[in-house]
Amino acid sequence: MKKTLVLGASTKPDRYGNIATRRLKLYNHEVVPVGNRAGEIDEIEILLGKPAVEGIDTVTLYLNPKRQVEFYDYIIGLKPKRIIFNPGTENPELVKLAKENGIEVDIACTLVLLSVGEY
Repeated sequence: MKKTLVLGASTKPDRYGNIATRRLKLYNHEVVPVGNRAGEIDEIEILLGKPAVEGIDTVTLYLNPKRQVEFYDYIIGLKPKRIIFNPGTENPELVKLAKENGIEVDIACTLVLLSVGEY
């Protein structure tokens, strides 16, 4: 299973960061939700800021490109194997930075990847 950091997690059940967190858990992936408000998603604590987390395989983004800028160094510093840019999060600057650091880039939807067995 792939330890996944969900950047842009929300306690609101209709937000995609929340849905993705729940779906990743359902598919037995270890999930680390990171958001800007404290709370929980299915008993998983939403971490705030830029928490130190080890062993991240995938970062899946639910932040628009403008909000991603402050997280560039954090994301790259996690040394994930890949970054998933979900619809609306596509960011050529971060894509370039990721590739320069040997990180795989997927312009895709986490929910679709999970549902078709290609996560």
